[in-house]
Amino acid sequence: MSIGAEGPAAIGMQELLEGPVGGGALAAGRRPGRWRWWRITILVLAAIFFLGPLAAAFKFSLVLQNGSYGLSNYGQIISNSAIRGALVTSLEIAGIAAVVVVALMLPTIVWVRLRRPQLTLLMEGVTLLPIVIPPVVMAAGLEELQQHAPQWMINLVFNHALTGLTPFYVILAMPFTYRALDNGVRSIDLRTLVDASRNLGGSWFQTLVRVILPNVESAVLGAMFLTIALCLGEVVISTLLLYTTFPVKMVAVRLEGDVGTSVALSIITLVFTFLLLFLLSLAARRRRGASSARVI
Repeated sequence: MSIGAEGPAAIGMQELLEGPVGGGALAAGRRPGRWRWWRITILVLAAIFFLGPLAAAFKFSLVLQNGSYGLSNYGQIISNSAIRGALVTSLEIAGIAAVVVVALMLPTIVWVRLRRPQLTLLMEGVTLLPIVIPPVVMAAGLEELQQHAPQWMINLVFNHALTGLTPFYVILAMPFTYRALDNGVRSIDLRTLVDASRNLGGSWFQTLVRVILPNVESAVLGAMFLTIALCLGEVVISTLLLYTTFPVKMVAVRLEGDVGTSVALSIITLVFTFLLLFLLSLAARRRRGASSARVI
């Protein structure tokens, strides 16, 4: 009787898990094919949506001013000293802004999480202000400040694009970097790591650099990537403050009638951004692999 009682129960459980006999095999044979076609369709549509405009832009970037096709537009970034100088300026601003925003936000987030958790909502609200306030409003205020600033402030801040734009790009990047870093800090046992480091004699600086930073490395790299991408695409503030950055130079080249070169510079910026994201992801993956190997 026990065998007979267990047989139907076992068969019923098998039908619940795998479906009815015969029909389940038929459904199992149909579903993968149906989902496979849906996946292929979605991938093809996504490829057309994203790669189609890029292919059209690449073709347009090959058009020279005389109507022929060639790669001379891409060579402008090397042969044209004005474009090259604007690119170097933008890369310097992006690198400095990425380091500064991480150096400011990561200790602040750690301090709020450990000592003042009641200020979390205030921090989230403050870091949202650069998104709530349009960049053109900030640019108009900075332009007014630049025109009426004393001479010592002009010489100290507004005399060069590096000092005139970096602080404001740091502010614009706060909404993105704060959330990236905050998610990274939330994913680790922050209090245990800090207590262990402090009990072993580590200072706060050593704890931050040698304990917390390696554990949130992916979040830090993501925050830096977002800052660099923002700096390479911002054009409103730099235009109103009369600084020649790489995005401003692309617009200027377009207004001069050299549309092919402008599109070529845009594609170079896009490729550089994707390449930077790939390198940051690769560095983070190698670092995690090396850490796992040391633990083993």
